[in-house]
Amino acid sequence: MFSVTLLKRSHVSLDSADRGAAPGSTRSADERSIRRGVRAVLLPGSGSDERFVRNVFSAVLRAFGITPVTPVPRPGPGVVDGYRAALDAAAAEPGALLVGGISLGAHVATAWAVRHRAELGERLRGVLVALPAWTGAADGAPAALAARATASLVRVGGVEAALAEAAAGAPAWLAAELRRAWPRYGAGLAPALEAAAAEPAPTASELARLDVPVGVAALTDDPVHPLPVARTWYAALPRAALDTETLAAFGADPGVVGRAAVLGWLRAGGNPAG
Repeated sequence: MFSVTLLKRSHVSLDSADRGAAPGSTRSADERSIRRGVRAVLLPGSGSDERFVRNVFSAVLRAFGITPVTPVPRPGPGVVDGYRAALDAAAAEPGALLVGGISLGAHVATAWAVRHRAELGERLRGVLVALPAWTGAADGAPAALAARATASLVRVGGVEAALAEAAAGAPAWLAAELRRAWPRYGAGLAPALEAAAAEPAPTASELARLDVPVGVAALTDDPVHPLPVARTWYAALPRAALDTETLAAFGADPGVVGRAAVLGWLRAGGNPAG
């Protein structure tokens, strides 16, 4: 599907090829003095884990010399706090940073980037957003409703009972991921899902303040992460590109979404050089 650059696609669907790419931009003296290269801190969605994030992003990032950093989720009600702590720890070290994630992870990373944009300056190279699930408050977003429903199943019947019900109607690849990831949360699965469902995503006005390159990847046929949400994010962000894939393609190769997000980031002006 991808040619020599890994990102030349036969069916690219970009709303903007180069919106907001900074013309004539140069790296600062501080940035040039950093030799660590770019690290990308990537967070999973609710009930997911660092292994799935690696499957989505690692290959394409390493192809560009970017080091993926995939924090292990903190099971329980502090799952989001754990992700923020991982981002803070990465920012405390020298070097250029990309941040991002999938669904909940994308929400948390983007909100963190908005808050820390000024202090990080040119160290913040951009954001990789895969499958955003809502904007602002979750309210009745499908992903939030699904997380709450699953948490209820877990509290009533345990993880195994919830797995049996969830896997029954899921594609084989998704059922396999759930069977692998959910037991790792143990008793912390239900409160982690509830925390995810209660966590606001950035609002449109907050996204409008994020002036770094952002690659947004969405699926055209995913009812849990609707394409209109990704389009809302894309429209609000000053420097962004949106690329789409299908649920079937994602199931066959999770890396298609990572490649789509990185493609968008590059088209929005992202610079992988350390």
